[in-house]
Amino acid sequence: MKHGKKYADNLKKVETGKLYEPVEALGLVCELAKAKFDETVEVHIRLGVDSRHADQQVRGAVVLPNGTGKSVRVMCFCKEDKYDAAKAAGAEYVGGMDYVEKIQKEGWMDFDVVIASPDMMGLVGRLGKILGPRGLMPNPKAGTVAPDVAKAVAEAKAGKIEYRLDKTNIIHCPIGKASFGAEKLDENFTTLLQAVVKAKSAAAKGTYIRSCTVASTMGCGVPVATTKFIAG
Repeated sequence: MKHGKKYADNLKKVETGKLYEPVEALGLVCELAKAKFDETVEVHIRLGVDSRHADQQVRGAVVLPNGTGKSVRVMCFCKEDKYDAAKAAGAEYVGGMDYVEKIQKEGWMDFDVVIASPDMMGLVGRLGKILGPRGLMPNPKAGTVAPDVAKAVAEAKAGKIEYRLDKTNIIHCPIGKASFGAEKLDENFTTLLQAVVKAKSAAAKGTYIRSCTVASTMGCGVPVATTKFIAG
């Protein structure tokens, strides 16, 4: 992949072979985020596990203390007696079979997160082939299947993110916008890393966090030292 001159210039500012402390790395990422829009800052964590084995999966969700800087549209599937609570918590769309048919027949997808109460999963399961490939299928581990849908909606609106391994054993997660500044991003980064470390499976052997990099949408990666998270 060929990068432009700005990217090459930014790369020169990242010291080769150095592992930056998180707040220093995030400060550099913010400094290098020069696009005309507010760039998203992402964390990429390579783990020493094998995602092909069920007992080595790493997946969960965490509420970032400073949110993600992105407004999230929530679709909530629940029984009628919970409609008002879900709407009060901030859900843009609340319903049941009516929305299942709208998604199936019209291809309607004007939402970013899907939340469902457990008693609605039989119905929502019909949307598996549509929601699954888009990473939108509700899941208990991600906190998107929950008896208390109002709480789940509120957390999603507040900046709850899901982390999970991809096929190359890497977790990719947004932790905010460049405009947040290093300190707020560092708080979000710390919350995410602590959650990932806590989610370590007993079946995982050897070095757990192989590498960790932070980068903005258009920027280059900055390697981060993560020893303190494992040691702590």
